[in-house]
Amino acid sequence: MAVFHPPNANQPTLPFLFFLLSTMTVVNSLSPQPAECPLIPTTPLVTFLERVQETALKSFGQNNFDPKLYVDLSLKTNLSTTVDAFHKLKRNATGSVQVQDLKDFIKNYFQAAGDDLVHVEPADFEPEPAEFLPKVKNPVVRAWASEVHSLWKFLSRRVSGSVLDRPELHTLLPLPGSVIIPGSRFREVYYWDSYWVIRGLLASKMYESAKGMVNNLISLIDKYGYVLNGARAYYTNRSQPPLLSAMVHVIYSQTNDLNFVRKALPALLKEYHFWNSGTHKVIIQDNQGTNHTLSRYFAMWNKPRPESSTADRTHASNLTNNFEKQQFYRELASAAESGWDFSTRWMRNTSEFTSLATTSVLPVDLNIFILRMELDIASLAKVVGDKRTAESFLEASQARKHAINSVFWNEEEGQWLDYWISDGNNCEHFEVWQAANQNHNVFASNFVPIWIELFNSDAKLMEKVRKSFQNSGLLCAAGIATSLNKSGQQWDFPNGWAPLQHMIVEGLAKSGSSEAKSVAEDIVVRWIRTNYVAYKETGAMHEKYDVEKCGDYGGGGEYVPQTGFGWSNGVVLAFLEEFGWPEDVKIDCP
Repeated sequence: MAVFHPPNANQPTLPFLFFLLSTMTVVNSLSPQPAECPLIPTTPLVTFLERVQETALKSFGQNNFDPKLYVDLSLKTNLSTTVDAFHKLKRNATGSVQVQDLKDFIKNYFQAAGDDLVHVEPADFEPEPAEFLPKVKNPVVRAWASEVHSLWKFLSRRVSGSVLDRPELHTLLPLPGSVIIPGSRFREVYYWDSYWVIRGLLASKMYESAKGMVNNLISLIDKYGYVLNGARAYYTNRSQPPLLSAMVHVIYSQTNDLNFVRKALPALLKEYHFWNSGTHKVIIQDNQGTNHTLSRYFAMWNKPRPESSTADRTHASNLTNNFEKQQFYRELASAAESGWDFSTRWMRNTSEFTSLATTSVLPVDLNIFILRMELDIASLAKVVGDKRTAESFLEASQARKHAINSVFWNEEEGQWLDYWISDGNNCEHFEVWQAANQNHNVFASNFVPIWIELFNSDAKLMEKVRKSFQNSGLLCAAGIATSLNKSGQQWDFPNGWAPLQHMIVEGLAKSGSSEAKSVAEDIVVRWIRTNYVAYKETGAMHEKYDVEKCGDYGGGGEYVPQTGFGWSNGVVLAFLEEFGWPEDVKIDCP
């Protein structure tokens, strides 16, 4: 990290802000820390809706029960009146309410989930944009791509006026502009989904919609200091994989909008501080005595997640004491912060869900995202003429690259491995690196570093990683599997997810190696085919796909498979824009 000097009147403001943030980090590290890790309290409305959720489960039963539905409800009247009416409902000995009584109560006192979002057609949507997917020559594929493009209209929403007028009646948070939602039960904007939605919007030539997505996320940083997992009151205690800088960078690369960059930079600096201080920060000392600063997921929460409160309590019911339960709840929320909720990647015992230890994992991909943040901020600061900030972040990126190679890289296996720290319960953490703490299980995230030019531009390294990837067992008939563990969790085998396909393909394709580019093109064909066939069979794009068989969508996890679907649409369009589809190549499964 560069040495910072107090600014004078002639210095630009961004270096001064970064100076302040860096100084805050130093002060925090030297000051006595509270014994308790930070917690962000939820709202009285969310707490009440959790009680409604629990009552609904008792009354309606587990069949087709979605706990998130109940914390997405909006009040028709004030909270105290609704609580009084809830208390007056007749209950039996088990606490359940007669089905019809509960249905009537919900109908009388709540707006339906999703009613506080209004469908709106994006102003920059064109049915046939100019220069749309010029490399797609096959008419069948082009027709389907146009249908996927049209889904932006279906998924576009804006927050209703009622949320702006009476925010206390809603768990939905007010946002300044329209959004693209993922789809189905995900009725609000989500953080890391938005990057791949934006990649699709750019392929669809919807530049203003893409900027609007970023502006919404910036508004969350302005209010909370970080981008929330999603735009709901029950998500304020955690973030998600930090890709805001990547969104800004890719939009600027296609629009050259300097004002957009100037508006975004202060927010990116705030977010950088969030991920590089406090509980997210971990220091590992290598065998040469060098200290490396890396980051982990660590939610500011130790209770059941409101959107899955009933399920979380059930999972924790066999734990023996309140401390164990609180720690388990933090691990659940931290796994949700990772975006990989859930996977054996976070479990010390892959057959025991309560062994989740997300805060004890230094994740390869999170640190790659933060490395990209450093590189993006350096690049963006340079284009607006802020040389000092650019130099500072370029230096920070070099330090993180060294840390990633020192802590995660495994020469023998030719991939980067997550690192287990000894005790993730500590709010601050320092330890000495040990080879035995690398996690040798294979996950698609082990190959995410190739997404970054610092790694994919190294020809010798890329050849080793390509061979390791091809021999890993992850590449299947319909794309890249998330892991090799068939656990029943949705971020495990045999599910494949659009973001992982995209990052690995981009890394392989940009490497300059003809062999790597051939592997990338093969993955693209497999992935597009499975998306197409599933769409033709079900009439929908899906959140995830079963990569064992072309045309099958994924399953597992704590909710039924979802359709829509934001990032799947975005990756298909981005792939078709970059790689195209020849006229003589069939799109159906082999």
